[in-house]
Amino acid sequence: MEAGARVFKAHVQVGAYDPADELLQPAWGVLAEAGIPVVVHCGSGPAPGKHTGPEPIARVLARHPRLRLVVAHMGMPEYEEFFDLAERYGEVRLDTTMAFTDFAEQLAPFPRRALPRLAGLGDRILLGSDFPNIPYPYVRQLHALERLGLGEEWLRAVCHDNAAGLFGV
Repeated sequence: MEAGARVFKAHVQVGAYDPADELLQPAWGVLAEAGIPVVVHCGSGPAPGKHTGPEPIARVLARHPRLRLVVAHMGMPEYEEFFDLAERYGEVRLDTTMAFTDFAEQLAPFPRRALPRLAGLGDRILLGSDFPNIPYPYVRQLHALERLGLGEEWLRAVCHDNAAGLFGV
């Protein structure tokens, strides 16, 4: 952080670790205090892990409620449970990587009943892509967001304004 790090990444699924482990609490605390965002892969998609899903990261947030988490893939497939966390903790954001695309809809469809909640969280949704490591052209992520029909203001916020605000650009 002293060298200028502006974001960290934590991959619970690949690392197969409990994000709420006591050994990690000081690190989460430092990140929360510094206000540095952490992109965290903690949803159970594409395959659940021992420590994936909303519950382990909810334990971290209970101890560090100001932690600036960006939940990758909208927390897929537990979209609504991660919406609960974003609604409870003001610094939680969600990124759109793969979400809403035809590819993801086959694996973990977004529940259409949650569209009003998605619209309501519009100031905390960030464009994500995983480009170039995706099984479809980049533009399909953008088209998928547009197809949601949440309007130009929502799209502008998701595709630019929210991240610009988070990173002070």
